[in-house]
Amino acid sequence: MKKIKEVLVVEGKDDTKQINRAVNADTIETRGSAIDDDTLALIAKLADQRGVIIFTDPDFSGEKIRKIVAEAVPNAKHAFLPKAEGRPDKAGGSLGVEHASPAAIRAALDHVYTETTAAPTLITHEDLMAAGLIGGPGAKERREQLGEILQIGYVNGKQLAKRLRMFGIQPEDFATALKQVRAKEDKYEE
Repeated sequence: MKKIKEVLVVEGKDDTKQINRAVNADTIETRGSAIDDDTLALIAKLADQRGVIIFTDPDFSGEKIRKIVAEAVPNAKHAFLPKAEGRPDKAGGSLGVEHASPAAIRAALDHVYTETTAAPTLITHEDLMAAGLIGGPGAKERREQLGEILQIGYVNGKQLAKRLRMFGIQPEDFATALKQVRAKEDKYEE
C-alpha cells in the first residue's frame, strides 16, 4: 500500500477510515467547518514538519474548510475528489471522501497541487469567456467537467481564473482539457 508522507487534512473520521483503505496515511480531522484555533495551529505545525494535503469533500462545506485551512497554512498542498467519485450509494446522503473508492482516492492523491500566489496569469478572463466557461448556457457544467479533468475541483465563474492561476495550470493543459469537455458535449449532441 502506498505511503503518503504528508498529513491529510480531512473533515471526519469516516473520511479517515476510507482513506486508510486506499493508502497508508496519517490524517487530521477538522470535524466540520467550524475549525478551532487549536486545530489550525496543529495543522500549521504539521505543515512545517511533514507537509499537509488538504483533501476535503467536493461540496460547499468542503470548499469552505479548504479556504480556511489554506489561509492559515499557505504552503499546504491540495488534492481534489471529483463530485462523481464522492456520491453516496444511498439516496439522501451528502457528497464526501467517505464514499469514494480506494482507486478514486489514490487517483486524487496522485494529482496534488501546491498553491502559488506568485504565478502569472496564463489564462485570462477573456479566454474563459471564449471557452464558454463563464456566463451563458452550460457554463457551470463545463466548469465542473474542466475541474474534474484538471483535478482542481469545482469553482464558480468568478473564482475559476484565480484557481487556474493559483495551481499554475498551463495554457496547453487548459486547451487539452477544454478539448475533452467539448468532445463530451459533441457526443451528447449526437
